[in-house]
Amino acid sequence: MKHVSRRGRWRTAAVLVAGLLGSTVLVAPAHAAGETVPADFNGDGYRDAVLRVPAATVGGKEGAGAVIVLYGSASGLSAASRAFITQDSPGVPGAPERGDAFGSSTASADLDRDGYADLIVGAPYEDLPEGVDKGLVSILWGSGSGLRTGRALPSPDWIDRYGRDVAASGRESSANSLLTVGGWNYSLTYPGPFSRSAEPAAYMGMGMWLGSLATGDHNGDDRADHVAFSGRVGPSGGMVFVDPDDSTSDALTEGDGLVGAIGDVNGDGYGDLVVGDPDEPERRGVDGELGGRVLIWYGSAQGIGTHDEPVVISQDSPGVPGAGEKNDRFGASVAVSDLDGDGVGDIVVGSPGEALGSVAGAGMITVVPGTRSGTPGGGAVTHHQETAAVPGGSEPGDNFGTTVSAGDVNDDGHPELIVSAKGENDSAGAAWVLPGGTNGPTGTGSKMLTTSQFGLPASGYRLLGGDDLPLL
Repeated sequence: MKHVSRRGRWRTAAVLVAGLLGSTVLVAPAHAAGETVPADFNGDGYRDAVLRVPAATVGGKEGAGAVIVLYGSASGLSAASRAFITQDSPGVPGAPERGDAFGSSTASADLDRDGYADLIVGAPYEDLPEGVDKGLVSILWGSGSGLRTGRALPSPDWIDRYGRDVAASGRESSANSLLTVGGWNYSLTYPGPFSRSAEPAAYMGMGMWLGSLATGDHNGDDRADHVAFSGRVGPSGGMVFVDPDDSTSDALTEGDGLVGAIGDVNGDGYGDLVVGDPDEPERRGVDGELGGRVLIWYGSAQGIGTHDEPVVISQDSPGVPGAGEKNDRFGASVAVSDLDGDGVGDIVVGSPGEALGSVAGAGMITVVPGTRSGTPGGGAVTHHQETAAVPGGSEPGDNFGTTVSAGDVNDDGHPELIVSAKGENDSAGAAWVLPGGTNGPTGTGSKMLTTSQFGLPASGYRLLGGDDLPLL
């Protein structure tokens, strides 16, 4: 058992959410649940990508977990230009133990505004003196030589599985930056400022069965807003809370979901909340759509209102390829980025349960262009392992589209897409990099990254790329 001291006193205001029952630029860099937006950790001018490997064996400890940083360059990403980071790495808090699941969650942001992005890593099954599976969250500070030093956030004894999800947003001032950490039964928000020499103070909290988290700016005030998703309430979806900062916080009333991303998808300058709701509905059109759906709440100078009506997109929407089928899980992962350079954010949707022909659970992603008027959907395109020039081949249960993220890693002005498939190679997992282009990502020149390229076993449970929802 690791011995991580608790430092300082906590200043929290608990928010009890009653009634939760459970059986998780234009488009400014923001955290979306289930992925980490590429960010420049070493200050060389190129954004770096993060691949989670929460089930990796480290030093003979099964499931200790790891994260892989792929350094951006003029030629893009390469498995050879990487940092393999574990709790055995210099400067990383803790030590690898069986089942820690270090890397289950990650987020990136320049929290202290020193010009280098920082990486936040959750290990929700870390054992502490306070108990088993209490969880540990580490901030790894960026520098000219990469992620070399870090500090552990204090792990409160009333939270279990701390670090199930993390979200962060770096703003113009460190005082306006934000870090949110979720556990099994509670989340805490650190509003900044952030410093390497001082522990951040958490002053707000939320008691709930947590699903996942997202951050961004809904009202254009350059202060980070955050979104929390409850775990499933009944068989379909979870409650969505925007800035749940006090006892008056209520869930959005007109929709539910499990994951989200924030970005401007209608070009009005305000961050919009894009939520994935992949569960099958109890009442179609009320709490979901056949095969899953995506909901969009548009931001404004007033932010997002509790009773605002979202726009709904599914595979049965006009202009969206395919058709909604049971267990497609359309919306299991989402990301927002201006992929075609038109000044409007585009929506990337993973549907890892999608069948391709007779191949069940092969998975695919759908790129839905943002639009300044009307409902998004027109011109949407799909990518999968059968797309021309995309390496690999579809197999049952690959789950291509498990996670999605987007960022310009070669500084050519066109964001790349990074897609994972947790079921590839007997759950070893794999990731793909789809190059950006004038009209958006293309299969031409795509790269497939597998565990064997990182010195890990070629098959077996590793989860390269991570999972689409926080681990239980």
